[in-house]
Amino acid sequence: MPYPPIVDPRFPARLRELRTARGWSLRELARRAYYGKSQLHDLEASRARPTVEAARRLDDVLEAGGTLAALVVEAPTVTTPDDDQRIAYVIAAPSRLDAATVRTLAETLAAQRRLDDVLPAPVMLPWSVPQWHTVQTLAEQAGGPHAAELHEVVAEWTQFIGWMYAEGRQGDAATRVLIEAARQADAVDSGTLAAQVENFRGYLERQRGNPRGIVRHFLAAYQTPGATALQRVGDAVQAAHGYALLGDPGSARRLLGEASDLTEAAEAETAPAAAYWLTPTFSRMGIGLTYLALGDRAAAEDNLRAGLDSLPPHQREAEWTLEYREALSGDDR
Repeated sequence: MPYPPIVDPRFPARLRELRTARGWSLRELARRAYYGKSQLHDLEASRARPTVEAARRLDDVLEAGGTLAALVVEAPTVTTPDDDQRIAYVIAAPSRLDAATVRTLAETLAAQRRLDDVLPAPVMLPWSVPQWHTVQTLAEQAGGPHAAELHEVVAEWTQFIGWMYAEGRQGDAATRVLIEAARQADAVDSGTLAAQVENFRGYLERQRGNPRGIVRHFLAAYQTPGATALQRVGDAVQAAHGYALLGDPGSARRLLGEASDLTEAAEAETAPAAAYWLTPTFSRMGIGLTYLALGDRAAAEDNLRAGLDSLPPHQREAEWTLEYREALSGDDR
């Protein structure tokens, strides 16, 4: 599917700020950038979307040092023209769903997941949500032998959208979508997806500062039949963090011990697609938060540093790592 550029919602306001800081009218900027005044007005009023080329041009003219250019990026190229034609055909005739279309949609979702590691959720959501709605509608109407495979892709896509709402601190939307994701995970009989939904809901409760909710959802994830050992290690660690925050160090240390017992099995696993970021060392960050809540700053720092250092370079500044980086720096308010 051909996608327009991904535009950060802050672009219109930033463009206006940079223009007015120079004391330029829309007419003056239009003259210098060789754009129409009405085009620029529509960009500042959010009535038009900038192209990558326009963002770079305006950045140069305003001498913004890359600020504007960074707010408009090309969408990843996942599909070929033949893929796009096939998808358009299947959307028009859902009963013609084939294996190649399902595979292409799964690859598109995988590309979005990895893009989420480098772009903030508010940038991704306006671009990803319409695609999710399109694929959901297709799944509702599709028939034939490949419909079940498409429902699995949709269940994972719904979960991903719920995660992004959570990452973007839109808690009500995240909860609503993740409840639907849990229903879809059960419908496709996926323990992996069902456990990951509970994991994301536990993350939401951590954002809200609700230790009891942290324990409730991460324990549910930990105990979900069909969850992988890699998932269960992380869920046990994060449930332990909730217990530590509740002032129950005994339960926290018990769960840390259970997580340690699972480590050998986890090391032999490949991370599931729905939780591709999991590694045997990923949970060291969660262990660090737990030790921090238990009052052991030295152990907390050792584990936080080990977990962050084990991440691929492109993930180390991801939005979801902020809580770990702040905890390591001592900003653990």
